[in-house]
Amino acid sequence: MKKVQWGVLGAATIAVEQVIPAMLKSKYCNVLAIASRNKVKAQKTAEKFGISKCYEGYQELLNDADIEAVYIPLPNHLHVEWAIKALKAGKHVLVEKPAGMNAKEVLGLQDEAQKNPGLKVMEAFMYKFHPQWVKAKELIDSGEIGTLKTIQSSFSFFDDDATSITNRKSFGGGSLMDIGCYSISISRLLFGEEPKSVMASIEYHPEYEVDILASGILEFEQGNATFFCATQLDYTQQAQIFGTKGSIRFEIPFNPPNDRPSKMWLTKDEVITEIEFEICDQYTLQADAFSLAILEDKARPVPLDDAIDNLTVIGKLHESHRLGSRVTI
Repeated sequence: MKKVQWGVLGAATIAVEQVIPAMLKSKYCNVLAIASRNKVKAQKTAEKFGISKCYEGYQELLNDADIEAVYIPLPNHLHVEWAIKALKAGKHVLVEKPAGMNAKEVLGLQDEAQKNPGLKVMEAFMYKFHPQWVKAKELIDSGEIGTLKTIQSSFSFFDDDATSITNRKSFGGGSLMDIGCYSISISRLLFGEEPKSVMASIEYHPEYEVDILASGILEFEQGNATFFCATQLDYTQQAQIFGTKGSIRFEIPFNPPNDRPSKMWLTKDEVITEIEFEICDQYTLQADAFSLAILEDKARPVPLDDAIDNLTVIGKLHESHRLGSRVTI
């Protein structure tokens, strides 16, 4: 079976702990090379995973003619820069979420992608490929819970390390960019449209100047979504979906385990039905879906417009807080 030859730009934690191990299990991926600014780090990562090539510097990897696609797990402020360089080098691109620092920046990436119609670019929002979210969307679209009216979700963890990327404004840090983006994305996905307006209350760190706690309301035509995200709260994640005739609750919505079944519960007519999903790795499913699109020359699973729209909402939430009022989109 033919596989896409992949290169990884950077030995970031998410790459080493999640994405590379997942790609190694993929049907359609071969991780051929890894690059890092630190050659020793690249070598250690390559040895750990049995990757045959390692490079000191990202451009060296892009110059490798054997590489067909690259995964970019670099800090947010480097996503668009290196995605564009990868396109110019003739590589397909899977770029970690969020795809850029803001919607305008990703529009620039989209413009570059349109100049290279034979290449595919996609934001790596892995949750979209997990069967629990595919099932939730099916249940809603089929009317199983009646009319979708509201979604409640949250995601938080504690990180007060001044050197952490999450706490560096110039790197695109902050709770909305890191984890609040999930709540925004699921709301847009499940309602199947963009919000009409948003409201937000945000707490910014006095020294780091990044948002460390954000609460938001997204208003859609037929309902709303409320959420909070935080980078200096105890760890939690939850998502509940409410319709006129039922509701859906997830055990672990955003990063379900890859070593045991995942669960969600459908409540309808006061009857709770547990839905269990087979063991899977959403990062592997993402890699397979994107690689298969390359191999079969089909449309990428998620268009870049989705990344632009999600970042637009994040920008509007910050604007709402500054103005102290609802902001239309």
